[in-house]
Amino acid sequence: QVQLVESGGGSVQAGGSLRLSCAASGRTFRTYAMNWFRQAPGKEREFVAAIRWSGSSTYYADSVKGRFTISRDNAKNTVYLQMNSLKPEDTAVYYCASSQVLSTVDYGMNYWGKGTLVTVSS
Repeated sequence: QVQLVESGGGSVQAGGSLRLSCAASGRTFRTYAMNWFRQAPGKEREFVAAIRWSGSSTYYADSVKGRFTISRDNAKNTVYLQMNSLKPEDTAVYYCASSQVLSTVDYGMNYWGKGTLVTVSS
């Protein structure tokens, strides 16, 4: 079992920044990658970013490249998503998820956090 808890969501104006955190606990030794997804109101959940638990490989959706940065602190079992230059279309519930494979689809994930809301106003 892996438990994931997101934090750091909030309300900001367009152009602002937020940093999301995902704290992992439990049997994380089977984790291959950590991922961020988001789901905007009335839309399907979509992939945002991923980072391998070991190593430095990162992956981003085209919509966030150059603005978002995913990072990891293995000592704290925590993954971060630094979000800069936020846009209203970034408004969504952001979810942290773990996977045993490198994947950008939600069914490839093993465990999910409950999500944290990010609201960007114009």
